[in-house]
Amino acid sequence: MSAPPAQVSAVVIGASGGIGGAVAQALEASGRYGVVHRLSRSVTGLDLDDETSIAGAAASVASGPAPTLVFVATGVLHHGEQPERSYRSMTAEHLLRDYRINSVGPALVAKHFLPLTPRDRRAVFAALSARVGSISDNRLGGWHSYRASKAGLNMILRNLAIELARSHPQVVVAGLHPGTVDTALSEPFQKGVAEGRLFTPAYSAERMLSVLDGLTPADSGGVFAWDGARVPT
Repeated sequence: MSAPPAQVSAVVIGASGGIGGAVAQALEASGRYGVVHRLSRSVTGLDLDDETSIAGAAASVASGPAPTLVFVATGVLHHGEQPERSYRSMTAEHLLRDYRINSVGPALVAKHFLPLTPRDRRAVFAALSARVGSISDNRLGGWHSYRASKAGLNMILRNLAIELARSHPQVVVAGLHPGTVDTALSEPFQKGVAEGRLFTPAYSAERMLSVLDGLTPADSGGVFAWDGARVPT
């Protein structure tokens, strides 16, 4: 069952970032949603470290059309703490910072925004993950805080998929690996990227939204790359 665009909305968390902004722009251009809510700390005060702000943002969205897409485009990699090359570089502060933003934040977004999604039609909850969050595909080690926090996010997404299948049988929960995107997050690590594999935010956003369009409830709980390939967890 589908609804006219004016009767549904989309939510982009982290819409002031490179990827989040591109996702919001693509959704607005699609004409599929009556409202695209652009939420971020710098513009609307939504802070993933502050559950009260998340709850407040959800209450604001609840006053309008039901969201059939919630896209969490937030994440932290370096920002004052370079990824650890050795276990000797690990600190509690760095580990907890990455967990708060990359794992706990999206989990709390799910807590407050998923109840707003309809039960009688398809809805999607997606969050930016990363290939380096795969446990089975980890052959290089290092980047302990980032890897572990993205692996934690992947487990949260899998848990959500199992639980929501009971109450929202048409929901799709998915993690997305955007590729290496030309943003501030990847800038210090772009030197070794192969030619043609450094994506613009607009291209990555278009590819990820296309992947989401092709997913079914049977795919819920998985992590998928920008090209549609399933990422091992």
